[in-house]
Amino acid sequence: MVELPPVGTPVFLAADAESSYRSRLEEVDGTQITVAAPLETTDRITLQPGQRLDLFWAQPRSRAVLPCQLTSTGDGALSRWVLKAVGAPESSNRRQFVRGGGGSTLHLLAAHDQAPLGAQLLDISEGGLRCWTEHAIQAGVNDRIRAAVSLHGGEVEITGVVHAVRDAWDMPGYNLVLRFRAEEALAQSIRQHIFAWEIAERRRGPG
Repeated sequence: MVELPPVGTPVFLAADAESSYRSRLEEVDGTQITVAAPLETTDRITLQPGQRLDLFWAQPRSRAVLPCQLTSTGDGALSRWVLKAVGAPESSNRRQFVRGGGGSTLHLLAAHDQAPLGAQLLDISEGGLRCWTEHAIQAGVNDRIRAAVSLHGGEVEITGVVHAVRDAWDMPGYNLVLRFRAEEALAQSIRQHIFAWEIAERRRGPG
């Protein structure tokens, strides 16, 4: 059973695939949940009372999500927002790092004198990514390469070590697995990208 985190825990508020805001848990009273106003107060936030939100937070080996409804908002960076839980919290992934967010584009650079190779992201986590490319990759296991990846918040550059290069089983081309160590800024971008992707998948539903 997934329980709500302690007061003071950093959380994310996600309304859809295009909006994910950093916040903090302030108070829990039954189904009423109070959080700090989103940190992105300089951005235009157009959420209205009654709107559906998903509240995300990190667990030791997964992420948890709680479906909520926005009850009220306040003005200013020190204000609080009040939510009403409309479901039970549940774990969204059992992996050490949440993985997802496939579909975006990236470019691989195996050597300084080689032109970037276009590829498609299959999934990404805070510890690695998998991608597909139709081009032959001039890199082998344990080689270091760079990848410019389009994420939810913009393009990021990742340097990592090749873990595997395999023939793609479902289409012509190759699947590459790249492992890397994400600093906090990059990890934050990856988490936000995956949260947005999860929201889109949840909204889309089966089929």
